[in-house]
Amino acid sequence: MSNEPRRMANTAELPIGKHNGALWKLEPAERGLDANVISLAPGEQIGQHQGPALDVLLHVLAGSGVLRTDSGQIDLAVGDIIYLPAHSQRQFIAGDGGLGYFSVHQRKNTTGLMPASRTS
Repeated sequence: MSNEPRRMANTAELPIGKHNGALWKLEPAERGLDANVISLAPGEQIGQHQGPALDVLLHVLAGSGVLRTDSGQIDLAVGDIIYLPAHSQRQFIAGDGGLGYFSVHQRKNTTGLMPASRTS
């Protein structure tokens, strides 16, 4: 793999808010960080969980939704940059138009989170 800067993706080309899960992820094997674009279809969610032992930075790219935390709720809108401290409790719920966000954090050696099914 080249050590040269390069274009990795264009979020405008991804079907954000139409599918669940990671639409893009950083692939080079030798890297110090992880990054991905997560998409949730309308009303879908990533269930409540405790985050990893890493700080995470999110940038909302499309749609809207809610981030539920131990201390309350944060409404998510396009353009928001959200800081998730290590080990913080979180739950993401997509709005009527779905939700898409870009996530960046130090590399970890576990599998990614998959969205939980919507509960009625």
